[in-house]
Amino acid sequence: MNVSNRHFQRRSRLLHPLVQLLVAALICVALPLAVQLASLPPGWHVPEARNAALASLAALVGGFWLQRSVSDLPGTRESSGILPGFLASFGLAFTAILLFRIDYSRALLVVGFVLSVVWFFLVYAVTQRKAQLVLGVVEGGRVELFDKMDGVEVVKLSDAALPPGVDAVAADFRFDHSDAWEARLADFTLAGVPVYHSKDLYESLTGRTDLEHLSENNFGALGPMNTLLSFKQLIDQLVAIPALIVSAPLFLLTALAIKLDSPGPVLFCQRRMGYRGREFTVFKFRTMRSDDRQTPREAANGRSIESFITLENDRRITRLGRFLRRTRIDELPQAINILLGQMSWIGPRPEASQLSEWYEAEIPFYRYRHVVRPGITGWAQVNQGHVAEIDDIRTKLQYDFYYIRNFSLWLDILIIVKTAKTVFTGFGHK
Repeated sequence: MNVSNRHFQRRSRLLHPLVQLLVAALICVALPLAVQLASLPPGWHVPEARNAALASLAALVGGFWLQRSVSDLPGTRESSGILPGFLASFGLAFTAILLFRIDYSRALLVVGFVLSVVWFFLVYAVTQRKAQLVLGVVEGGRVELFDKMDGVEVVKLSDAALPPGVDAVAADFRFDHSDAWEARLADFTLAGVPVYHSKDLYESLTGRTDLEHLSENNFGALGPMNTLLSFKQLIDQLVAIPALIVSAPLFLLTALAIKLDSPGPVLFCQRRMGYRGREFTVFKFRTMRSDDRQTPREAANGRSIESFITLENDRRITRLGRFLRRTRIDELPQAINILLGQMSWIGPRPEASQLSEWYEAEIPFYRYRHVVRPGITGWAQVNQGHVAEIDDIRTKLQYDFYYIRNFSLWLDILIIVKTAKTVFTGFGHK
């Protein structure tokens, strides 16, 4: 079950979605078109302006649908889908214009895109930014999950009356509630108040899957459908080919810079645990001094497992290495792993084989993360960043399990957008 914050924020929504779209059409399409036509001589470039306005209107509707689809993902805010949604829709509109050689006004199309993004961010800022979910919680079972959650005001339910202002009710359906409470939950639903299983609601609001039990995913099995995995692998490999060609100059410049910065090989190669528990060799640009980096053979001979973990301000990282890690350029050679079918662009990050064995001994169900191909970026990376402590690893695993359980195109789109943000901000690098 996928639910998002905006399903609960009924009291904070000032504009109906249809009203938002109609006002956006007036501000982002009709107004720029009127301004341009008023500034042109009669008949001058009118077809180009009309075509651009129609393309902007189609992109506006498409972007509105896309941004709401991305925002429906659990653990996301309504603003999460605005930029990716309109980038995709206006990009498709522009591509169609070029393919069919349609005359258009570039200024109108650009203005339509900018105003669309600005308008919906303003709508979010006014109606949703400070909205808070008022959650009625039925005692019994695991319902303490919501007590310290940001953006959630918990109201303990102790009698039949539902306090005013409650947006939704959470109850642990695995707990044996009394017959009276079962009847009250049914009454809440009949009164139009959503009632959710606490575990599902927790996942929906946080984007993390609780590790208490190894739950089934949305398709009714422990792993995503093989057809989806195969289709994703095909797309990954098709994208990897032009990506390697286009980034070849950057590869050469980075390799030269690494050679000039410190002695040692250009690439760092390490055995890591991959799809379905099969080991493979991952390729990265070297970011540490080569004499400080432990090899898998040395680990097998008894050296400390901690040497596989990169710490905050790790002394082993070179000057250039810090830049490569912050910008994620060090990950680019993994496009080769994608082309070989060993990795995906998006998925749980592959761990060193020795670390993976260590985590499996400490954390139940850890090997479940190998049910999909590991990725260059992933849901845990964009939400949590690099971690080392065992408690943080548990949280990271919750994010990984959530990704597997909610495997979808929309989630991948959201991860791509969040990855671009982390590249600019340097979030989560070590």
